[in-house]
Amino acid sequence: MRFLRHSLTGLFLLSLTVALLIYAGQLIFSAVQERMGSEPTVPERRERVFAVNLVRAEARTITPVLTAYGEVQSLRTLEIRAKTSGTLTQLSEDFEEGGVVEKGQLLVQVDPSDAQSALNLAESDLMDAQAEVRDAERALGIARDELEAAREQAALRERAYQRQLDLEDRGVGTAAAVETAELSASQARQAELASRQALANAEARVDQARTRLSRSKIARDDAKRRLDDTTIRAEFGGTLDTVNAVAGGVVSQNERLANLIDTGALEVAFRVSTAQYVRLLDDAGKLLTAPVSVSLATQGLDLQATGRITRDSGAVEEGQTGRMIFATLDKPGGLKPGDFVTVKVEEPPLADAIRLPATALGPEGDVLVLGNEERLEALPVTLLRRQGDDVLVRSDALTGREVVAQRSPLLGAGIKVRPLREQSEADTSELMDLSDDRRARLIEFVRGDSELPAEEKSRLLAQLEQAQVPAGTVVRLETRMGG
Repeated sequence: MRFLRHSLTGLFLLSLTVALLIYAGQLIFSAVQERMGSEPTVPERRERVFAVNLVRAEARTITPVLTAYGEVQSLRTLEIRAKTSGTLTQLSEDFEEGGVVEKGQLLVQVDPSDAQSALNLAESDLMDAQAEVRDAERALGIARDELEAAREQAALRERAYQRQLDLEDRGVGTAAAVETAELSASQARQAELASRQALANAEARVDQARTRLSRSKIARDDAKRRLDDTTIRAEFGGTLDTVNAVAGGVVSQNERLANLIDTGALEVAFRVSTAQYVRLLDDAGKLLTAPVSVSLATQGLDLQATGRITRDSGAVEEGQTGRMIFATLDKPGGLKPGDFVTVKVEEPPLADAIRLPATALGPEGDVLVLGNEERLEALPVTLLRRQGDDVLVRSDALTGREVVAQRSPLLGAGIKVRPLREQSEADTSELMDLSDDRRARLIEFVRGDSELPAEEKSRLLAQLEQAQVPAGTVVRLETRMGG
């Protein structure tokens, strides 16, 4: 009986288990059928809104600035060379590297002994030549007087001869007296001819004496020039460079002793592209005398100078492109020849130009502007210039519109955005209170930003730890965080 009871109990439990399994399978089957037969439900999606920084486009006349790099040069550079060989007997105290000299100041003196002796001999020869000229001129005067006396003597002899001829014709004179008078007249004419020859010789002697005097003067001037060549003076005020001379040293002719640089007359030579060069031409095709500013950055301290464009290169050098332009500096302001400087040139003004951040311009030459319902619109513009981190564009439809300052691949036409407009300086300088959560998010963002310099990161963290934080700092950080 016990066995039968246990068997029936087991059979009952087995039947109950099978029934429960069948019921569960039916429930699962009906649920699957109902799921497959029902329409799918799509969860409601929310449109993503991006925070964008907007700037207002304002058209006005803007003067573009062309940035280039060039080298400072001196307008006047003189090589100081020895004009004669010899021993250096005297050097100026300022004749040293970097020495500043004045115009006409004595720089170098070569031993003048030989040159002085040659000058003394030339002056002695000149005195002899001058005495010879005076003697020849006196002899010339005497010769002229002798010729005049000979002419008078010949005239007297001729009249005596004519008188004897007249007496002979009247039968009073004799033939012997006529012959004697004729012979005397002939001798007088011969004496006159000899005086004329003496006068010619005296004139030739004067000419020779004057020629000798001229040669003596030339020799004297040459000797004086050689003596002057032993003294070297500064032709203009400036600074000495590459000094290569010592007192007592022996120099040869034309040996370079130093360079004299006029540091008060400097210019900057810089190269621009052909397109940039065309923008610096006027309507007649001539180069504009545009103002330039030159700067040299030296550990936070800038050496600056201003000037104007004066000329450009006559030809393009072999292997080079563009144009070389030269600008004269008004006041060097500590600049030296050889300095590599940054040059900024003011181009002709552009009318109806709009200045925008360079990040606002898209690759297809358009910008994104805020439209209706805070959605973006693409607006084509004409690129005029690139100015560092900004661009100058022109578009009649852009004036007065709000433009996205920083574009990203996620932004495009039709995207809904949350505008973040530029605040005034007064607004950004105001202090504001932050909640703990907002402050923690900002601090975490600053600490995790690997692009921030260490000094900037420390400054931002110090501001965020204060009880009140500048509103401008909060706006900039939240903009970078994407809202």
